[in-house]
Amino acid sequence: MSQIARYRRELRDRWLATRLGIAGRQHQYGEIVALRRFIAHFGIDCVIDVGANAGQYATMLRRDVGFRGAIVSFEPNPQVHAQLAQAARSDGAWFTHNLALTDSDGEAQFNIMAADQFSSLNKPDEALEPIFAERNRVERSVTVICRRLDGLLPELEGARNARAILLKMDTQGHDAAVCRGAGAVLGRMTGIQTELAVRPLYAGATDYRAMIALLAEAGFMPNAMFANNKGHFPLLVELDGLFVRADLAEGGNVPLV
Repeated sequence: MSQIARYRRELRDRWLATRLGIAGRQHQYGEIVALRRFIAHFGIDCVIDVGANAGQYATMLRRDVGFRGAIVSFEPNPQVHAQLAQAARSDGAWFTHNLALTDSDGEAQFNIMAADQFSSLNKPDEALEPIFAERNRVERSVTVICRRLDGLLPELEGARNARAILLKMDTQGHDAAVCRGAGAVLGRMTGIQTELAVRPLYAGATDYRAMIALLAEAGFMPNAMFANNKGHFPLLVELDGLFVRADLAEGGNVPLV
């Protein structure tokens, strides 16, 4: 990278930090910078967005990361999916599906929490800490359609012919099941972004150590890690981890982008 290019990147990152700080989104700085570099270096042309909620992650990809490839978003909550579909309506490369991805095809009960971003196929952990107890409380359940990613991928417009896919999971304690449902397709992913739970929020959820081990066994290495919220100090509750397929990381140092 030339000296001029380094200066340009530094100015771009400083402006990002300023803009996020003004908006109260400074906790997203590490994620955005990591995604910019990862997507550019590995030529990501499709992001599979599992647990999309109302489209916050996809909007961040477009607005802050500058990603212009296909986004395929999944949100099981019918009411929230309606908001997601509305957000994607004017974006011809953003596809939405009112489905839950897991390790089996069929139907399941989806728990809608008091704060909808906590909704999950998993139930809240009985040892839930007080700061989450009110928001992560089941208000009602709805029946949702479930699919495995390995059977669904050939059907997905925007993903089936993609060359380099980033699989992003934010399923509130259910990411390991999504990986199991990907089967051999998981090995086609260029990268994976997943929640890493440090403190338990959901019954039966995989903690950060087990999730890192699961991905290592599947052939993925850590690329970056960052806190995924700005609250709960001094507790570290969750991280997001960005992982790269090991064969793509071989050779050690890679050029700066």
